[in-house]
Amino acid sequence: MHRRSALSLLGLGSAGLVLSQSTEEGVASALSTSTGPSWPFTPVATPLPLDSDGLSTAEQREVYRRVSIDDRLVVPEEFRADLIAAWGDPLANGRFGFNNDYLGFVALGTDRALLSVNFEYISPRPWADGFADVIAAPLPWQGLVDALASRGGVIDASALESDDPLLDLIRTVSDQAMADLGIGVIHLRRSAQGVWTRHLDPRERRIDGLAGWYKPERCLQTTGPAQAVFSASSRIGYDDGLGTAVIGTFANCAGGMTPWGTVLSAEENFQVQVPEAVYADGSAQALQACPFECREGRLKGLGNVYGLAGNKYGWMVEIDPLDPHSTVLKHSALGRFRHEAVAVRAVAGEYLQVYSGCDRRGGHLYRYVSAERLSSPQDPSNSRLLEKGELQVARFSPDGSGEWLPLRPETSVRPFLPSAYAAAGIDCPLALPHCDRSQAGAELFRDDEAVAAYARLYPDLASLYLGKGDALQGAILVDAHLAASAIGATPTARPEDTELDPISGDLLVAFTSGTADGQGGADPAIFRGPDGQATWSHGWVMRISEVDGCRFRWRMAATGGEPWCGGLGFSNPDNLAIDRGGNLWVVTDHVGQDADVFGNNTCWFIPRAAKGSAELAACFAIAPMESELCGLSLDGQERSLFLAVQHPGERNGRRLQGAEVVQAHQVQDSDGQPIKQLRTVPLGSNWPAQAPARPPRPGVVAVQRRDGQSLTGF
Repeated sequence: MHRRSALSLLGLGSAGLVLSQSTEEGVASALSTSTGPSWPFTPVATPLPLDSDGLSTAEQREVYRRVSIDDRLVVPEEFRADLIAAWGDPLANGRFGFNNDYLGFVALGTDRALLSVNFEYISPRPWADGFADVIAAPLPWQGLVDALASRGGVIDASALESDDPLLDLIRTVSDQAMADLGIGVIHLRRSAQGVWTRHLDPRERRIDGLAGWYKPERCLQTTGPAQAVFSASSRIGYDDGLGTAVIGTFANCAGGMTPWGTVLSAEENFQVQVPEAVYADGSAQALQACPFECREGRLKGLGNVYGLAGNKYGWMVEIDPLDPHSTVLKHSALGRFRHEAVAVRAVAGEYLQVYSGCDRRGGHLYRYVSAERLSSPQDPSNSRLLEKGELQVARFSPDGSGEWLPLRPETSVRPFLPSAYAAAGIDCPLALPHCDRSQAGAELFRDDEAVAAYARLYPDLASLYLGKGDALQGAILVDAHLAASAIGATPTARPEDTELDPISGDLLVAFTSGTADGQGGADPAIFRGPDGQATWSHGWVMRISEVDGCRFRWRMAATGGEPWCGGLGFSNPDNLAIDRGGNLWVVTDHVGQDADVFGNNTCWFIPRAAKGSAELAACFAIAPMESELCGLSLDGQERSLFLAVQHPGERNGRRLQGAEVVQAHQVQDSDGQPIKQLRTVPLGSNWPAQAPARPPRPGVVAVQRRDGQSLTGF
């Protein structure tokens, strides 16, 4: 049994998890005599036995025999959580959208702030079911589902005549969905009691999935080399006729702040709404490559309804929250891929660096380096540094070293070899730009000889992509994921977030899961489980130290997984935040189905450890049913932690009175002995209303101590 990662989850009597009967007095006694670390809060109980929970193995076998999960946001007993805003609240010229994700805190003094909010995607069941209650307007969802049933729920809406009644029905539902995506900015004020609440302000703003569709002056604009792709007089693929302008933004997942006060919003799973594959000149596939789809539990292909070009999505978006009239920009120099995470390194006299990840199995980790040095990190004109520079991608070596490879036309094609998967017993292909360059998208390779022949046919990126000057560089950046695969970037384990350590300057990266799928997987030489497993589904947090130029060192700083398997007690780390003391805050994103022993998603606190000491972690919060916590953001004084509660009730919708199941799990005590656990789990969610049969609503909360002190108490 593993003892590499010490766990100290000491709050077993706290609310949110009902343990087996008559054990609270014993738990309290155990906590009072525990020799474990002193946490800055009372840790929240989870369903798993932990190495340092203050209980003997006999007590663990009693305590964890039967547990019950709550449908609410659970925080330590000395904290409070206040709802700031939720789906459907009026916001500027629209409404607070669905499935809020990244939160960007912009201080306006001590007690006022703006909060930028991403709205990532639609969860069809709770969205359609709750729409009339929340928005107070009808939604013809069922009528559309019925109308498309004979077609399997799928149709090329772009081929319908403008006067077709079916198109009108599609547009009615799609307009409402697009209104719930994108980015919003809300204004906050803190009371004398230290509680943040929303207050209307002229700077509040809404940029949704159709920004510019009805009012062209509200279109987003592109910068950088891909402008040459978008404005080309001829192309292989689809032309939306808009030049360098873009309609809206969606799939906005992670993000980050710049030192000059703007917010970067990452477009992640855009491939759900528009075609992802592009041609050798960077142009988009035709609209029918991603048709509109609407059926029970599924809504996708929204771009098909509006003629949106797929190559204009999947970018890093910059918004100035202080100026509601400023143009929103998509910076093509930072590359197009399933953007997740952004961290900005801005040091006076040095080149600006931006780190980001591509959240897919086998996705890559990227670094952008500006062409010019910056003089002052706070200078608002620094945005121009995001328009011209070099995108690089990470190649990791098993010895803990690594290098950044440039995505330039002259860079040699030298792909990762698929035999590395096969040697580790992983059935996984390698995706490269299609060998037939008249075809869009990828071709899958499983044989090293075929990859070697490919590299001989296309010796560098210039031979793979079409164009000259910016048009060639733009085509490479539009297809950044496949171009990075071609030059030998390491396929990684779904990089979800990047944060810079304020003390060491190291980059911390959350890698969510190391399992493979039919399109890609992580390098088994780099991403290994605690016992050297070639695949590990529970994820890691990696620490990267820049060495010089294009070289770096890396090591795993934390490992997810069950404590009896060598993990820290959580699974699938997602968003990260680092406070001024260097302590790490982590939220998780795991499925939470019946087989998931970890229960609901959680937020964890990992204190900054002395060099060589064991890793420690404590649970700070547990999410409501069928949701995840994301958007970790600290206020300026680090007295409040803002969290986005995303997709409550995603699988079962609104919870009805008494709707619950009893799950059977097997966990282990600290001696590695099995415990058969019965777990009562609600079906669906009523958060934040907490009343049976009320529809769940994604929303944003502020968590702070009841006494108004700092989060860590020191």
